[in-house]
Amino acid sequence: MFLLIIAYNANSQQSVFSNMQLNGYVKYMNTAMFNSVDSVWLVDNLIHNRLNYKWYVNDKLTFALDMRNRLIYGDLVKFMPNYANSLEEDNGYLNFLTNNITDGNSYVLNTTFDRAYLELNLNKWVITLGRQRINWGQSFAWNPNDIFNSYSFFDFDYEERAGSDALRIQYYPNYTSIAEAAVKIDKDNNITAAGLYRFNKWSYDFQLIGGIIDTSDYVIGAGWSGSIMDFGFNGEISYFHPQENFSDSTGVAIVSAGFSYLFSNSLNISLEANYNGYFDKLNLNSFNDLYFMPLSVKTTSYSKFSWFGQISYPIHPLLSGSISVMYFPSLGNGYFIMPSLNYSVSDNFRFAIYGQRFEGTFGDKYDKMTMMFLRFRYSF
Repeated sequence: MFLLIIAYNANSQQSVFSNMQLNGYVKYMNTAMFNSVDSVWLVDNLIHNRLNYKWYVNDKLTFALDMRNRLIYGDLVKFMPNYANSLEEDNGYLNFLTNNITDGNSYVLNTTFDRAYLELNLNKWVITLGRQRINWGQSFAWNPNDIFNSYSFFDFDYEERAGSDALRIQYYPNYTSIAEAAVKIDKDNNITAAGLYRFNKWSYDFQLIGGIIDTSDYVIGAGWSGSIMDFGFNGEISYFHPQENFSDSTGVAIVSAGFSYLFSNSLNISLEANYNGYFDKLNLNSFNDLYFMPLSVKTTSYSKFSWFGQISYPIHPLLSGSISVMYFPSLGNGYFIMPSLNYSVSDNFRFAIYGQRFEGTFGDKYDKMTMMFLRFRYSF
């Protein structure tokens, strides 16, 4: 409510609040989930409102407060045990920023402040304190270097991604390099602390990272982004080694690398491969685990080797389409496919259709799942 009052004043009294900014959107999304067309369908509905508020206190200090409010109602809330409670789980140190306002047998209203930070700009230095997004990824589908804010490729409806409760210090020695250090704390007082150095060489952006993740593993890694002829070429590698067993060989590596190509007619093709040395410890039992298991940099790929491909094309200036495919050899030649169509009705109103299909084998159990999404979005 406080944020809404500020937003109203900022828009209605521009001369007084000209150093404040508010934008956001309202979305409605209908979801249908089923194993096969003739089986039972579970239908869910989501009304999603986002507000992004910034106050430019002066030319050096910025305050940001962004929130998402979600009303979810339908079969998933009704039939899935503890679904409402899972929405209220916040892994950050400031976990009071996520709450269920109200819930019932078939609905839940949840609010989350996923950005709440102060940012201080001092020429070549930027210091940010609070809930923020720290994105160290270079690849597209999988990001082994993204140790602070891992995300799932399947969650297409959360474009902003979750934030970390952290202190971040960035230093820009020149236009082509950056050195930074960040410290994050979660609800269990686990610490992730790491440094990054990114620089440009041979027309490539390289980065080196190192630190501690979740007070459990040491991590070192590297990433790159550039091109080979007209093909984009990027990738990442991270190695994780338990602190408690530093002298043995129980560490795991996660690697991703990919190519992309943009044709003259704006057809875009992306290919990526991933190796996850942590796969044997995932203990996946069904595709539901892909959506509801604790998300970390080690759990964003679901096969020892995974393969990804995507084709996107602007069919019309107002209509674009894409299809994404993943192949999981470790899941009995399992696969994932996601076609989508996006239509821009006007400058601030969009309509989209998505589909997701999973098939694979977990141990001796075959599993499949289909999800269809119909989404409307109004931005302001």
